[in-house]
Amino acid sequence: MPFYPVNLQITGKPCVVIGGGSVAERKTAALLKAEAVVTVLSPKMTLALSRLAQIQHIHHVDRLYRQGDLAGFFLVICATDDPGINRQAAREAASRGILVNVVDEPDIGNFHVPAQITRGDLLLTVSTGGKSPAFASQLRRELAERYGEEYGTYLDIVAAVRAEMKSKLATAGEREQFWRDSFDEEVILLLRQGKINEAEARIRNATGSFRS
Repeated sequence: MPFYPVNLQITGKPCVVIGGGSVAERKTAALLKAEAVVTVLSPKMTLALSRLAQIQHIHHVDRLYRQGDLAGFFLVICATDDPGINRQAAREAASRGILVNVVDEPDIGNFHVPAQITRGDLLLTVSTGGKSPAFASQLRRELAERYGEEYGTYLDIVAAVRAEMKSKLATAGEREQFWRDSFDEEVILLLRQGKINEAEARIRNATGSFRS
C-alpha cells in the first residue's frame, strides 16, 4: 500500500490514547513531546502514566472505551490488548474523519507511525509500509548511531545565523550556497567534541561571501 509522508503539527491538538500499558505509555510520551493535549482512556495505567495524570500532564478517563468517546479529538491511538475494542474505536474514528492509528493492526487505521529518531528539530523516520517492523527498527538504530545530538545543535546554530543573514541572502541561489558552505564534517566534529563556539565561528565564516 503506498503512503503519503507528512509531518503533523499537533501542538495544542486534543489527542486520545486508548489503552494504558507500556505501548500506550510510549505513544503518550511521543504525543506530549509534540505538545499535544493528551487524554488516556483506560481503567488501568502504567506507573509512569499514572504519575503524568497526577501532575496533570495528561487527562485520564478511568474506564474502557465506549462508542461516542472520540467526539472532538483530532487524533486517536488505539493501543489496548483487546483487538475488538481497537477495531470498534477505529471504526468510530473513521466515521468521524479522525486520524487513527491501531498499534497492532495498522492497516485498519488511516496512518502508520514510522520508526524515528529526533535530534533537536531534526527528525529522521524509517518506514517499511508495515512489511517488516524489525527491519525498520534496525535501520533506526543505524541512523541513531550515525546522527548524534550534534546534528540538532548544528541546526540551532545555523538557524540563528541564517536569521541574522536573512537580509543578505536575497536569492534562492544565495540561500542554497549558504547551506552548502555552512555544513561540513569539520563543523560536525567540533560539535561532537563540544566545541560549540568554534563550530559557530566556522559556520559564520561561511557567510563571508555575502557581507560585501
